[in-house]
Amino acid sequence: MTRKKLFPSAGLWLPATAAICILTVSCGRSAMESGTGCLRVRFSEGMSEMTRSGIELPDTNDFLLDISDASGAEIYSGTYGASPEILDVPPGSYTISVRSSEFHAPAFSEPVFGDDVCVSVPSGGTVDAVLECTQVNSGIRLFISPDFLTAYPQGVIFLRSEDGRLMYGYSERRIAYFNPGNVFMVLNENGSEKTLLTRYLEPQEILSLNVGVAGSASHADGLTISVDTARVWTDEDVVIGGEVSGGSDAENALSVSQARDRVGEKDVWVTGYIVGGDLTRSSVSFRPPFESATNLAIAARASVSSKESCLSVELPSGDVRDALNLPGHPDHIGRRVLLKGDIVESYFGIVGIKGVSDYILE
Repeated sequence: MTRKKLFPSAGLWLPATAAICILTVSCGRSAMESGTGCLRVRFSEGMSEMTRSGIELPDTNDFLLDISDASGAEIYSGTYGASPEILDVPPGSYTISVRSSEFHAPAFSEPVFGDDVCVSVPSGGTVDAVLECTQVNSGIRLFISPDFLTAYPQGVIFLRSEDGRLMYGYSERRIAYFNPGNVFMVLNENGSEKTLLTRYLEPQEILSLNVGVAGSASHADGLTISVDTARVWTDEDVVIGGEVSGGSDAENALSVSQARDRVGEKDVWVTGYIVGGDLTRSSVSFRPPFESATNLAIAARASVSSKESCLSVELPSGDVRDALNLPGHPDHIGRRVLLKGDIVESYFGIVGIKGVSDYILE
């Protein structure tokens, strides 16, 4: 990440999501005349940190998005950032699935976040589906006591599901992630296997287990497996979402949509993706080469190609312009940027940001 700091600020931005919202409004004239409808898929504009620290989420533009119709035919499959803003589709039902990454087999340190939504698109209407992301897989973390190694020096513990299994070393502290369902803890000793525990894991559930030897280190005393209830997260959502009163620092930067509602505020942070430049009152150029070093356009997703979805940005002379101007840096297209400046009602005919005094380029 490249950061140029002109005035003191702090914080990092994490993408976030909020609750599902399905809103039907009128569609464009072309859709009404053709008898089709419009499907628009986006993440919530709210921003917040994870309820659990230490989990680094990928860029929402890198989330994997799949859209299919009622027959299962694929409408779109690819990254969210590359998806069209609006899909012109025949009336009917559509299933929308988004995932932070693919997950097919058990793996350490691989939490997956996503959502699945089914919507109905009417003729001549627009369905606006706002995605909420929660953790969709499950995890187990073991805390194996030292006396276990003494009692079972040749023993090896495996965690197994129908998708595969992982060897869990005695000193392992990472969380092992599985698809929701039954997970078995198996002790392999000298080639002989014994199932110690079967546990059904719900989506979002993170189960911590203490594994020890009862009474003494002898085999005859058997095993004890106690659930560490303070570490079972089933009652706490691992969620991207929720509203944040932002703008005061980069960590709580306003989204493009939020910025439009905060016209007149000064020295606030706004975040978006650089999508174009060479602004005029009637147009934006979304592809290089670029000619103007004094402005650029940002939007909520990297694939935006309409001026109405953008915020205009004035690049003042000096370090900000040198670092962000598109004639000199055409590779900035598609990159996320955080900007500190004043939100104005109109700059090149749309809500914009002027007086940029600080930035973070990711």
